[in-house]
Amino acid sequence: MKPTLKLSELGQSLWLDNITRGLLTSGTLENYSRDLSVKGLTSNPTIFNHAIENSHDYDEAIHIKLKEGKSGEALFFELALEDLKAAADLFRPIHDQTSGVDGWASLEVSPMLANDTAGTIAAAKALFASAERTNLFIKIPGTKAGVPAIEESIFAGVPINVTLLFSSEQYTAVAEAYLRGIERRLDAGLRSDIPSVASLFVSRWDVAVAGTAPKDLRDQLGIAIARRTYKAYRALLDSPRWQRIFNAGARPQRLLWASTSTKDPKASDVLYVEALAAPLTINTLTEKTLKAFADHGRVEQTIPSDGGDCETVLAQFTKAGIDLDALADQLQKEGIESFVKSWNDLIESTAAKGHELEKARSTGS
Repeated sequence: MKPTLKLSELGQSLWLDNITRGLLTSGTLENYSRDLSVKGLTSNPTIFNHAIENSHDYDEAIHIKLKEGKSGEALFFELALEDLKAAADLFRPIHDQTSGVDGWASLEVSPMLANDTAGTIAAAKALFASAERTNLFIKIPGTKAGVPAIEESIFAGVPINVTLLFSSEQYTAVAEAYLRGIERRLDAGLRSDIPSVASLFVSRWDVAVAGTAPKDLRDQLGIAIARRTYKAYRALLDSPRWQRIFNAGARPQRLLWASTSTKDPKASDVLYVEALAAPLTINTLTEKTLKAFADHGRVEQTIPSDGGDCETVLAQFTKAGIDLDALADQLQKEGIESFVKSWNDLIESTAAKGHELEKARSTGS
């Protein structure tokens, strides 16, 4: 049995952390779904920037939209929605078969709205409506401004993928926002089955402490943070308050592992995938990590519901002088800054490509 199928059978969903027009048109994404148990995908500004910059797949669409007077964010979102609608349609049979548990694509609101609650709420509603697909998550960062936007968006019936979470505390804040949104829907007599996932970023922890952590703790911080978060996740799901909403027809907000590609060249290339096997979770994998795990990954144990030895490991990092709370906030801030940079690069590169196309066509070259 392929390792990817084994993960699927133990109850963990594998989603692809990538999208390009070529993946869709070549049949590669369909092959990943059929052969490697991929049941959804995610996107972000960095992914789209690479896709548009490093291929000619979008040239004709960019040219047409420029002729229509589109530019900037409006042009990009039209390009992105074309891809994500196609991905959502490809995954629709999985979505139907799993009653909406899997078969999702994800589109992020502009990272420029990370500190704008009202702007995020409006953008999430508009993007979801524009997609006209029930299996499209709108991604909202779990910042302080994002937390109330998550609650309001869930109350409005918009499926939300919460992104850029780095700690169990950040996770708990957005999980409670999701819960409040569902409770408000129940009080208003509305359907309670609005899906959501909460995405914890893992490998960036180990990158951040690579030069300061003791050698015997190398590449252990991200996994320990993830296990602590899984402990909080399971505790919330088992709580009377959450079980009341489940009994009223709500569904769990599943925990998603993001940033699970190994950055340390001395470590296993499937380190995080093997360490984070757990039922009722999602792991998003780059193509490189997906293929590596399918080739030589192993599924030997799952995360204990109590987080195992995570607190012991984290105590060692604290003893070594690493302020975990401060680092979590720093990583979230850096994550937003990184996406803002990618967003600006994306808008600029799309405009530059449009100008190049116009120039080439006007000169006949």
